[in-house]
Amino acid sequence: MNAVAKTAALPTHATADAAAPTGAGTQAPGRDPSPGLVDPATFRAVLGRFVTGVTVVTTRGPDGTVAGVTASSFNAVSMDPPLILWSLALKAPSLSVFRAARYFAVNILADDQGDVAMQFARPSENKFASLPIEVGIGGVPLIAGALAHLECEVDNRHPGGDHEIMIGRLLRTHAAEREPLVYHRGKFGQFIPA
Repeated sequence: MNAVAKTAALPTHATADAAAPTGAGTQAPGRDPSPGLVDPATFRAVLGRFVTGVTVVTTRGPDGTVAGVTASSFNAVSMDPPLILWSLALKAPSLSVFRAARYFAVNILADDQGDVAMQFARPSENKFASLPIEVGIGGVPLIAGALAHLECEVDNRHPGGDHEIMIGRLLRTHAAEREPLVYHRGKFGQFIPA
């Protein structure tokens, strides 16, 4: 039984929190006692507690325009066939280039590439300026020195609130023996094994 089915099987008066109580008659510290829609600032603050890797997703449009964005919204979807997903804000200036492109690449950044992440996170006429670039499938730019590259063909796109979810079929990968750049609570850092 999958997690959705388990959640659906709870009695109508129960919640997921009821399955793991914090104590008889107590409210968890910091928890709003009245459930409802969560405001975007609170949602962002809570998500900030989740440590993620840092990627730059790059593409080349049919007219040769290159685009790239820093993204932490990246995940595996399927092993067979190999599918990944990432999402891009509907207000992103590069959305039209990504929508028109057949291929894209996820560049997983290494621990010394925080400046690269910032370069692609800020608005700029040429985000690729002064960066060593390799050429991937379909002419998609790959960031040299990245921890890994996942080269994909667009498999599907889906609406997702104020983002567009892009699913890619993995065509080729490359990984180096380096340490990852991580992101937590608005700051870049390094992975330190426990």
